[in-house]
Amino acid sequence: MKALIISDSHGWGEELQVVLDRHRSEMDILIHCGDSELDGDHRAIEGVKVVKGNCDFGDDFPNERTENVNGVCIYVTHGHLYNVKLTNVPLSYRAEELQAQIACFGHSHVATAFLENGVIYINPGSIRLPRNRVEQTYCICEYNGTYATVTFYEYNGEVVSDMIYHYHLS
Repeated sequence: MKALIISDSHGWGEELQVVLDRHRSEMDILIHCGDSELDGDHRAIEGVKVVKGNCDFGDDFPNERTENVNGVCIYVTHGHLYNVKLTNVPLSYRAEELQAQIACFGHSHVATAFLENGVIYINPGSIRLPRNRVEQTYCICEYNGTYATVTFYEYNGEVVSDMIYHYHLS
């Protein structure tokens, strides 16, 4: 299973489409973790699984979603409803409740990936307004059931060399 995960593009429609189109043909799923600030029918997010962030208004997107891709359960939320800027505990409870293998979130604009209690947590950062790093990031997760790799990329498609994470899963 191969997933592109992006978040917090904050109104960047054309720029978002550039990133998605760069990888679209090689992905099993495209995920946007909220704060796109785009309407649900915007061409940039066609075919993308999008959730609602705190800067998204209207009812175009759900607050959370669970996607099953090639037998992998992926939970997606923006994170503001789980207080992810302060703690990952409420998010982890929800991911475990849904039996997710991967939990994707945004909101903090801080790119990170970590493994906890058998769940891979991924925040792709922000392609527009990154925090804690200068790179405007998104990521790709490759997952085969026993092994996963999360690779972060800069907006221009270059790999962020110190942000490649490998996980052995039981």
